[in-house]
Amino acid sequence: MLLALQAALLGIVQGITEFLPISSTGHMIIVDEFIRLDESFKKAFFVIVQLGSILAVLVYFHDRLLPQTALADPQQRRRTVDLWLKAGLGVLPAVLVGAIFGSAIKGALYSSTLAVAIALLVGGIVLIIIERRPQTGTVATTEQLGYGRVLAIGAIQCMALIPGVSRSAATIIGSLLLGASRSCAVEFSFFLAIPTMFAASAYTFYKEGAALNAKEWVAAWFGFLTAFVVSWWVIARLMDFIRRRDLAVFGWYRVILGAILIALHLGGWLS
Repeated sequence: MLLALQAALLGIVQGITEFLPISSTGHMIIVDEFIRLDESFKKAFFVIVQLGSILAVLVYFHDRLLPQTALADPQQRRRTVDLWLKAGLGVLPAVLVGAIFGSAIKGALYSSTLAVAIALLVGGIVLIIIERRPQTGTVATTEQLGYGRVLAIGAIQCMALIPGVSRSAATIIGSLLLGASRSCAVEFSFFLAIPTMFAASAYTFYKEGAALNAKEWVAAWFGFLTAFVVSWWVIARLMDFIRRRDLAVFGWYRVILGAILIALHLGGWLS
């Protein structure tokens, strides 16, 4: 029962943080500092809760990603295929860089809360600076993103291999720097999450496997379902939020949390 409750807690953390520009991996590492999941279970579990977040994107944007009308409407079918092609193209840089350097980065940084803290702090400062600039984005929707921009955004997303940077933050910042509007940047970060997270999950399962016992599978499903429900809610709220506000508040959150974690690390409270 305790493991299931811990899994549900981490599912909530995953659901809240995956699509906000504040780093889900960083928060999961920080929370695990106190929960201390078994290492063999943790590797598979982190992948399983990510799959819950992917499912939430597919369900929320089903009318864009899997429209029923695409079967009968050639124009809708072209738009849908184009959207999936952009998502697939955007993930290629991360797949290549992750395959070459992913293991080394995980071994060096994924057990360090200090690395997470520094990445949170620096990323927060960058997000605040970008949001203070006049918004001059000329690309209003994902459909208007050219393939060159998509590939460049994907290259910037590679920074998210560093824990604490945040996949969504790297994608949003890259999109804003390359001329996308805020709503387009956030929306594309959702679409790009599907192949990115699926590729990362498949690679982890391939490398690590998922040899879980019955109790661990039950706990993993608790985490999966919790992550799905919370992720869906966060997506809906974030899409509404960006229509009224900018993303600087998340930058300030990162800066404050990063500074607190660095202080705790220096004080010997965190490993």
